[in-house]
Amino acid sequence: MSTQDAGGGDALLRDQLATLATEAYRPELADIDRRSTLDIARHMNAEDAIVSAAVADRLPEIAAAIDGMAERMSRGGRLVYAGAGTAGRLGVLDASECPPTFSTDPSQVVGLIAGGPSAMVTAVEGAEDSEEGARQDLDALKLTADDVVVGISASGRTPYAVEAVRHARSLGALTVGLSCNAGSALAAAADHGIEVVVGPEILTGSTRLKAGTAQKLVLNMFSTITMIRLGKTYGNLMVDLRASNEKLRARAHRIVGLATDASDEAVSAALAATGGDVKNAILLLLGGVDAPTAERLLRNAHGHLRSALETAAA
Repeated sequence: MSTQDAGGGDALLRDQLATLATEAYRPELADIDRRSTLDIARHMNAEDAIVSAAVADRLPEIAAAIDGMAERMSRGGRLVYAGAGTAGRLGVLDASECPPTFSTDPSQVVGLIAGGPSAMVTAVEGAEDSEEGARQDLDALKLTADDVVVGISASGRTPYAVEAVRHARSLGALTVGLSCNAGSALAAAADHGIEVVVGPEILTGSTRLKAGTAQKLVLNMFSTITMIRLGKTYGNLMVDLRASNEKLRARAHRIVGLATDASDEAVSAALAATGGDVKNAILLLLGGVDAPTAERLLRNAHGHLRSALETAAA
């Protein structure tokens, strides 16, 4: 028997986990390993259909959190995700997609995972239990009141995520707690508590499944809608796209064409004149201005293309 068992620590944790929907055992699936592959696939697919409805139930809370994120980030704040294991990896993934999609600086949307970057591919023993690790990771970022910290944890009890939210809140940052269990410590610790309850997993406790899917859907909303609010899109076009390779350069050309209905030749000329900047190229074509003027108008409009176009037309 371990020292922790002797002190009742492991038993207490087992009792806590037994109360969580994400950890519940489903006896009706006890024979899953004896079922056909098609039957298992059908069951998983049916389970996944539950996730969208669970997210839909939380849309008002999600929208309120996003409005807070956009308001803070419009003042120069950062969006910081903090989690352990699958939850941490999902946060890092969402953060890493923002620079190529929205031309954000890598420091503007940050993903923290308990145990550091190596934990993306290899489990780091004990990292998720480290409250001190959460404080150290956030202190390294020198948080301000303009920042937003999102703690992510399927269980809603992971010490790293809960302490990240508590510590960030004590420093004046806006905090969001995203979990998949009702009545979670994570949601209670945050300014915005969001609990997307998807129920027990097909494999007991494997929260990379429905819970992970739910978290990914919500993180998609956090980053995408926040960037829409910050003027990173024009309609549903990714006009802040960073064209860093051949595919993205082709996509940039297509976006300018869709936004302006200009000829291929005109689009190419506009992109050449603006150094490949999609927003400036669209403003050049639709606003009838030259490249330096387009750049100035966008700067004055804080990057909002619609506002810059209205100024150009005035």
